[in-house]
Order: sequence, then C-alpha cells, then structure tokens
Amino acid sequence: MSLQRTFAVIKPDAVADGNTGNILAEIEANGFKIVAMKKMQLTQAQAEGFYHVHKERPFFGELVTFMTEGPIVALILEKEDAIPAWRKLMGATNPEQAEEGTLRKKYGASIERNATHGSDAEETAAFETRYFFNAMETV
Repeated sequence: MSLQRTFAVIKPDAVADGNTGNILAEIEANGFKIVAMKKMQLTQAQAEGFYHVHKERPFFGELVTFMTEGPIVALILEKEDAIPAWRKLMGATNPEQAEEGTLRKKYGASIERNATHGSDAEETAAFETRYFFNAMETV
C-alpha cells in the first residue's frame, strides 16, 4: 500500500441534482483527504481537452455537451491506494451494473449521466490533476 493521489469529478448531473454535499461526505467517510477542490463551468474547449483520449469515439460530442451543461466539482483526493479505492467507491460506469452503496448506483441515472469521474491509472491521474489544478491550489 502506498499513499496516492487521484483526480475526481462530481459531474454536472450530480451537481444539478444537489448531491455534491452527499458525495463529498461519502468521500471523507471513506477515508479520503480532499487536497484540492474547485467548482467550475467547463467551456467546450476545456471539456474537449479533458476528454481528448475519447475524441474518435462516437459518444465524444455528447460527452462534451454533457460536461459543459452545468458546473462540475473537480477534486484531488489522497489516500492509501487512492486510484483503485476511488474507482471502487464510484462503482461501475453504468449505474445499473454498479454495486449497491456505490456513488454511481446512488446518484447516477445512466451510463452517460453517472455522477462521478475518476482517473483509471497513475499516468491519467497526473495528466488530469495538472489539467485542472496548479501547484498552489493543493494543500
């Protein structure tokens, strides 16, 4: 086990539904330290840059539209083995397939509107963290 940081997003659907506080409470209750957090509205260009790895996929345009429809909450989380721990807490991408008690099961409506995002590897976490936060924004 090693202390690790990961990147997370509370997506526009969860923010619009008033679930930000509930999700933040679950993050802390599960032993994560929030080392950076900001609420922001992504522009189309910012969302396209963030999801650039999906540019050739058929859902790219819909994903960008969704991520720009309202505010998000971007987070850097820290915990022992944070990346797999956060992905477990989020649950499967499709809320219908997510385990009971996971964030996506509780707050997600569909595979497209699934409440949260999390980095899937150390390299991804490093890119996503730098994309949203500078060094002076972390504690």
